Amino acid sequence: MSSQIRPHGSDHLMPLLLEGAARDAELKRAAGLPQVVISSREAGDLIMLGIGGFTPLTGFMGKADWEGVCRDMKLQSGVFWPIPITLSVDRATAGALKTGDGIALVEPETGEILATMEVREQYGIDRAFECERVFRTVDPEHPGVKMVLEQKDVNLGGPVKVLSESTFPAEFPGLYMRPAESRRIFAERGWKTIAALQLRNPMHRSHEYLAKIALEINDGVFIHQLVGNLKPGDIPADVRAKCIDALVEGYFLKESVLQGGYPLDMRYAGPREGLLHGLFRQNFGCTHMIIGRDHAGVGNYYGPFDAQNIWSEIPAGSLEIEMLPIDWTFWCFKCGGMISMRTCPHGKEDRLFLSGTALRKGLSEGGEIPPEFSRPEVLAILKEYYAGIDAANRVEVKLHDAATGKGTEKKS
Repeated sequence: MSSQIRPHGSDHLMPLLLEGAARDAELKRAAGLPQVVISSREAGDLIMLGIGGFTPLTGFMGKADWEGVCRDMKLQSGVFWPIPITLSVDRATAGALKTGDGIALVEPETGEILATMEVREQYGIDRAFECERVFRTVDPEHPGVKMVLEQKDVNLGGPVKVLSESTFPAEFPGLYMRPAESRRIFAERGWKTIAALQLRNPMHRSHEYLAKIALEINDGVFIHQLVGNLKPGDIPADVRAKCIDALVEGYFLKESVLQGGYPLDMRYAGPREGLLHGLFRQNFGCTHMIIGRDHAGVGNYYGPFDAQNIWSEIPAGSLEIEMLPIDWTFWCFKCGGMISMRTCPHGKEDRLFLSGTALRKGLSEGGEIPPEFSRPEVLAILKEYYAGIDAANRVEVKLHDAATGKGTEKKS
C-alpha cells in the first residue's frame, strides 16, 4: 500500500472487524451483554467502521468529537471529519448503563449482533445545533434533519468491535467490497490515479460523460454506489448495478472501470456529505473525487455547486484526495453530444438537461425517454423494473428546474 494514497488520518487502514478465533470469542461474550437495537443509519456507519472505511475512527463519537465535528469539522485530535458518527439510545437504556459497561449492538431487521461496544461516555446533544451546522437547515422536511430529530435522547460514545457485515456481502456479491479489496484491485491493475464516481441513481448519459472526462486524466474510475437506504422513489442498488454493467460492457474499456458498493444510508447533507464521500473514498484508495452539480443534495436546500465550493473553504491538508470539479453537463443538440457549461456556446433551447430525478419521473409515468438521455441497454433494464412496480408504491417526482437546480420529491 506504500505507493498508494494514504488512508485518512493514518498510515494504514484501521478495520475494526474481528475474524477467526477473536470473533468467535467476542461473539460468545456478546451473548451475555445487554442488547441495544440500532437504526439503519447506525448499522451502516458501524459496518463502515468495521471494514476500515471510516479510518481512523475507533468507534462512535464522544461529546467532544461530536461538538468539534459539528462546529468546525475536526475531531478532538485535530483530524478532519465533516459529519458526526454517533449512536443514540433512550433514557431508560442509558440509565441502566455505567461507564465501562459493554453492550451488544443489534441489527434492526434481522436481530443479528453486529458488534460490541464499550460505553465510555453518555451525553445529550443540541439537535438544532447539529442540524444547522451539518445540513444548513433545521427544516424537519429535510430527510437528514428528520433522521437527527428522530434519534433517541442520549448518545453513547466508545470503541467498537465489529462482528458482522450484516447481509451486504450476500445481497450484493461482487459489488460490495472492503477498502483493502479495492486497493488490491487498483494495485493489480497498475492504477496510480483513481477517480471515484458517487452514485445513488442509475447511470445516465451525464454520469457516463463525467466518468469519461475523469478517464482522460486518470488511470481508472471507481464507480462506487450506495447500497444502503435511500429515500422513497430511488431505484434499488441491484437494478442500478445491472445498468452500470450494461453501460460498462458496451461503452467503456473494461479495465478502466471498477464498480463497487458501500453500505451507508444517505444523509443528503450536500456539501458536508460530499466531503465525507471524498474522505472514505481516500480510504478505499482513490486519489480524486468527482463532484458535479448538486452532489448529495436534496430539494432546494443547497446551491448546485455548494458541494464543490466547500472544498476550497476547508483548511489545506484536511484531505489528501483531490476534488475533480465538473460543471453542469447536458446534451446539446447543436453540438451533437454531451457537453458542459464550460464549453458549450449555445442557448438553453438547444440543451437537454439530464438528471436522475427527470429519468425516474419519465420512467415512473411510462413516458418516452429521449435517446439522448440514456443508453438503450440501460433504458431497457429500467423499463423492465418500472413495469414490475405496483402503482401504489410509486412516488410523485417533481423535476429540478433546469435554471436553478431546485426541486423536491414526495410520496403521492
